[in-house]
Amino acid sequence: MQVKFKISWPVGIIIAIVAFVVFILSFVYKATFVPAYDHHLVSDDYYKDELNYQQEIDKQNKAAELKENIIIKKEASGLTIYFPSEFEPTQISGIIYFQRPSNNKIDFNLPIELTTNKYFLTDKNLIEGRWNVKIEWAVNNITYLFKEKIMY
Repeated sequence: MQVKFKISWPVGIIIAIVAFVVFILSFVYKATFVPAYDHHLVSDDYYKDELNYQQEIDKQNKAAELKENIIIKKEASGLTIYFPSEFEPTQISGIIYFQRPSNNKIDFNLPIELTTNKYFLTDKNLIEGRWNVKIEWAVNNITYLFKEKIMY
């Protein structure tokens, strides 16, 4: 005995609409409640940062005009940041910002205190993955800015 299952076209339209609504609601649920799909701004002060953007561009241009700019190299046991050798290391001051785009809870800042032109950061502070590094530093009341995206 063979049973034929027939769906009329109004029932098919209702099934299609219900399936579409369930599909959309599943995306809304994931985007709202599932932590893996967290969608936060990169910066909590995004709009304030946008107003200061021209100042950042000017600082980056000053750094680009130097004989040598900052260089970041991955070493076996950490990360080494090389500052320009044209400056006396003890005169360099500022802050190094490490920002993780995928998880803002592990972002951190480090003050710049140098005795040589090298700044070494150990492995314990960095987790594998992409980092946005922003180094804002000053010498003789002139502020410079260096930004780089690194894979650690």
